[in-house]
Amino acid sequence: MGNRGMEELIPLVNSLQDALSSAGESCSLQLPQIAVVGEQSAGKSSVLESFVGRDFLPRGTGIVTRRPLIIQLVNDRSEYGEFLHSRGERFTDFNEICREIVRETNRLTGSNKGLSAVPMHLKIHSPNVLNLTLVDLPGITKLPVGDQPKDIEYQIRDMIMQYVCNENCLILAVMPATSDLTNSDALQLAKNVDPQGLRTIGVLTKLDLMDAGTNAREILENKLLPLRRGYVGVVNRSQRDIDGRKDVRAALLAEQSFFQNHPAYRHMAERMGTPYLQRILNQQLTNHIRDKLPAFCSQLQSQLLALNKEAEEYRQYSPDGRTHRTKTLIQSVLHLAGDFGKLIEGFGDNIDTVSLSGGAKINQIFHEVFPFELTKVESDEKKLRQEISFAIRNIHGIRRGLFTPDMAFETIVRKQISKLKAPCVKFVDMVTQQLMNTVYQCVNKLRSFPALQEQTEKIVATKIQQQERKCKDQVLLFLDVQLAYINTKHEDFIGMSFLPSSNQNGRRVVAGVVGNQGVAPLSRLTIIRKGWLTISNIGFMKGGARKYWFILTTQTLSWFKDDSEKEKSYMLPLDNLKLRDVQKGFLSSKFAFALFNTESRNIYKNYRSLALACESPEELDGWRESLLHAGVYPEHVTVKEFISSELLAQLCALGDCSELMDESPEQQQHRKQVLRKHAALKEALAIVSNLSTSACSTARPPPVDSALSQTPSFSLPAKSMVRTKSAYYGHAPAVAKVTSALNQPASRE
Repeated sequence: MGNRGMEELIPLVNSLQDALSSAGESCSLQLPQIAVVGEQSAGKSSVLESFVGRDFLPRGTGIVTRRPLIIQLVNDRSEYGEFLHSRGERFTDFNEICREIVRETNRLTGSNKGLSAVPMHLKIHSPNVLNLTLVDLPGITKLPVGDQPKDIEYQIRDMIMQYVCNENCLILAVMPATSDLTNSDALQLAKNVDPQGLRTIGVLTKLDLMDAGTNAREILENKLLPLRRGYVGVVNRSQRDIDGRKDVRAALLAEQSFFQNHPAYRHMAERMGTPYLQRILNQQLTNHIRDKLPAFCSQLQSQLLALNKEAEEYRQYSPDGRTHRTKTLIQSVLHLAGDFGKLIEGFGDNIDTVSLSGGAKINQIFHEVFPFELTKVESDEKKLRQEISFAIRNIHGIRRGLFTPDMAFETIVRKQISKLKAPCVKFVDMVTQQLMNTVYQCVNKLRSFPALQEQTEKIVATKIQQQERKCKDQVLLFLDVQLAYINTKHEDFIGMSFLPSSNQNGRRVVAGVVGNQGVAPLSRLTIIRKGWLTISNIGFMKGGARKYWFILTTQTLSWFKDDSEKEKSYMLPLDNLKLRDVQKGFLSSKFAFALFNTESRNIYKNYRSLALACESPEELDGWRESLLHAGVYPEHVTVKEFISSELLAQLCALGDCSELMDESPEQQQHRKQVLRKHAALKEALAIVSNLSTSACSTARPPPVDSALSQTPSFSLPAKSMVRTKSAYYGHAPAVAKVTSALNQPASRE
């Protein structure tokens, strides 16, 4: 074929096929090969057996080939077969090869004509073959038999499409000459995936069975239904020949005689027959491999590079190593915290472009869903006037009142405020559910470790539920505060009438309660709490901890030297303040909390926080509740912060952390599969690296045009003809004729 490097191309692909097959379906690399497609009983099996010179494929009625069979033909001095599923076992009896194909097929598909897309690998060594890699696919059929599904035709077509859609795959379309080729399913399927005909080779079988006076000359001359790679005609053994045990070699001699003596084919006899077909397939597959090898190598290197890091981690993995398990636990929690933070904050590598999720969904609930729910609680003006009228009359009873009673005002306002409870609680529920959905999405990545996934999900869900209860309590408490005191002296209500009307902006006002500012806050002059507190974070050099008399209003926190309230030490505005818990000291008998500014400003002189202490836990709870009424809320540990700072500690508190890191069976299988795939890719790359392909070979087939009236011919090297002689004929006169014909100058490269 020109040089040693080119001759090694097909064995190279066979070696790659073996190496990558060990990785299973996880390896998506598509190797150059030839897919044999055709209708049921088109003669595919006979063509393949003619290549080998042996009967080795199952025969029968209906669908015989029920799963892909990848056949690697290897030119060798010895003659035997071996299957990938039983490495090391050589089959010298070709009848036993046939039985093994049946057994292995039935193992996956059952014995009643079922199908499977899992390929079987068979390698045949023989001095009678040329190097080839072919995929024998199920014959196209339309009617199911046995336990085959009703959509058998579509299942077979889908199976075939998995191979022929691969650009690295040549298509050997086998068609009986006794049928109308314009309606050939095999030819139509090939043209659907290869419209330019760059990858399709046509094979016409059963030429000897055509009706008298008819022939396939125009098709074989590539004038009718032309293909760039042309057609080759073959004559297979008939069913009578097969039943009579006619030798394949004898059938090849009969085939040669048929083409040499038939008036329609004798002028092209040197380009017809099984030996010529095998030579052309060997040559074209070799050239095809040469063309596709650079891109294949690039794809091989890319997959290997993408897998290196994961494979290296798995190689160093020790399932029983406590240190490794602890490290993996810490890494898993850190990754979880990072993933959750990205989903909430809106960062990340994989941005959802289909729907809102994470923080964006929560944002939508805050700014779109919740306001919409609030609009539903508004009463229409007519109904509200009627309620006010009934309230006034019911309060006056049998008397005729001269003035509007305050009780009627408060009754209507409380009713309106109470309507806010349901949408507020619903709002908390929606945010909670979205947080849970985001947590589930992140925790699902821990499925490799089921125990860790379960405990993490349970701990985080419990924290969210606790925060949900606290949030609902605070929301309801805030509404109860508004219900507890209806402030009619607020500046927003001065001069407003009691009966419903509209202000200049068109907003409805009810008794001065619902105005431009919504529900009125407590009076800024209202004193909420008084009492003694100790400022405990002032250093000793500045006077140390000291008791002061504190007064909390809705706007400020002031402290005095004593309870006479004559000498004020400081007045602290409550804007942007938050409340933080302070752990009780080892030797301290006091109960403390701290106030700080959410904008990271100094809260008092040079202090970022103000630590305050009281004498009892009851007093501490009282101050916390009073500050809450004043609008100073506790610092919330959000779910994001909890996962980052507390989750790992709570997981460790469960006991033996290593038990959390037991792998799932699926993860164990994945780890082994990654290592197998990585080894296969490395082996494949080593195989490719050892090959030199600096050789000349035939060019791509020319385009088919209207002027194309001659069948392309190919010049075959003499070295290849030596193989052809020993492989098929073994008869000196016949060999001389074929050698002479095949060594004629090529009319078209």
